[in-house]
Amino acid sequence: MPKPSQQVQPAESPWHLLGAAIRHWREDVHGLSLRATAKRIYSDAADLSRVERGQVRPQPGTVQRLDEALNAKGHLKALFDAASDLDRLRTLEGNSSLTEENATERRRVLQLATSLALGAVGGAEPIRQVFDRDGGRSAEEWEISCTDHLHALRTLPPAQVVADLVVDLVALRQQMQSATPAVLVELQRTTAALSAIHANALTRMSDHGAAIRWWRTAKQAADASGDRSMSLLVRSEEAGHGLYDQRSPEAVLSLIHSAQHLAGSPSVDLMTTEAKALSLLGRHGQALCVIGQAIAQAGSYKGDSLGFWSPDQLRFAASWVYSAAGEENQASEPGTTVLASTRDYVYRANIMLHRALSTVVNGGATEGAQRAATVIADVPPAYRSGHILATGRMVLRAVPLSQHDQARVGELRELLTPA
Repeated sequence: MPKPSQQVQPAESPWHLLGAAIRHWREDVHGLSLRATAKRIYSDAADLSRVERGQVRPQPGTVQRLDEALNAKGHLKALFDAASDLDRLRTLEGNSSLTEENATERRRVLQLATSLALGAVGGAEPIRQVFDRDGGRSAEEWEISCTDHLHALRTLPPAQVVADLVVDLVALRQQMQSATPAVLVELQRTTAALSAIHANALTRMSDHGAAIRWWRTAKQAADASGDRSMSLLVRSEEAGHGLYDQRSPEAVLSLIHSAQHLAGSPSVDLMTTEAKALSLLGRHGQALCVIGQAIAQAGSYKGDSLGFWSPDQLRFAASWVYSAAGEENQASEPGTTVLASTRDYVYRANIMLHRALSTVVNGGATEGAQRAATVIADVPPAYRSGHILATGRMVLRAVPLSQHDQARVGELRELLTPA
C-alpha cells in the first residue's frame, strides 16, 4: 500500500477536481503507487504527480490511458472533457467576432456546465468519495465564497464567472448529500445565493432560458432554507436582471408586486427595479415618483449581509430613470457618484450609456448614438455583457425611426447586432 499523498482540494478548479479523481482511483480503489501507475501508462511519476495536484493539464491520450489502466469506466475521461469545455467557456467570448457558430458552441458548453453543476459528472460515486475527503466547508467559508463570486461578477468576464461557479456548485451539492438537517438548512441558503449569482452571470451572457431556470432553483432553495430575507433577496435580483431583455417590463412588474406581497411592504431595492420597469414602458412620471420614494426611504434601508445590494444600485437606478425622462441635470449627480465609487464595469459602461440615452431623448439622436457606439466599442468583447448590450438597445430604441438611416445610428445598430 503506497503512502497517502498530500491532499488535493478538488473544489479549487476543474483541473484540481480531475487530479483528485485520478488520485482516488489510483490510491483508494487500486492501492497503486505513482511510480507503478506511471509505468502502466508509459509516463513519468513526477508528471503524473503534477497532474494529480492540478498543476498541469494532462494530454487527452494520457487521461484515456489512465481511465483504462485504473478501470475508471469513463469517469476520468468525462471529467477531462468537462474541464476542457469549461476552459473553453472562459475564453469563448474573448473572440473579436462572436459568430453564430461561436454562439452555438457557447450554448453547448453552458449546457455542459449546468449538467456538471447538477452532478451529472460530479455525482458519480468515485467523485463523491473524493469530496468526502475534502470534509466540506463551514457556513462562514461558504459566505466568503459567495462574496468572492459577487466580486468576480463585477470585475471579470461573465464566461469566467460561470466556469468558476460550477466548481463551487459541484462541491456544494456533494456536501449537501451528507449534511445533517441543521447544516442542510444553511447550505440551502448558500445554494440560493450561488444560484442567484449564476443566474446573474448567465443573464450577462444573454443565455436567458438557462438564467430563468437558475432563478427558479434559487427561489426554491431560498424558500427551503426558511430565510425570508433570502427569499425576498432572490426575488428582487430576479426582477432586476429580468429588465435586460430577459423578460418584458410587464412581467418584471408582476414579479415585483409578488415580492412586495411577500415582504408586506415595498422595499428600496424593489422600488428601484419598479422605477426602471416603468421607465422602459414610457411611464416616466410614475417612474420619477417611485424613484423619489426610494431615495426618501434609502436612509433606513440596510441591504443584505452578502453584498448583493449597495447604495450604488439606487444611484444607478436614478441615473437610468432621470436619463430616460430627459432630465440630464438630475441624472448627472448620481451617475457621477457611481462612476467615482464603483469597480463594476457594467455599471460604469451603462452610466455612460444613460447619458447617451438622455442626449437622444433631448433631440440629439445622432450625437447620442455616436456616444453609445463609442462606449460599447471601448468595452473588450469578453466584457461586453448582455446588460451593456441591452442598455445600448435602449438608446437605439429612443432614436426616432426617421433618423435610423443616419451613419452614426447605423454604427450603433451594427455593434448591437450579433455577427
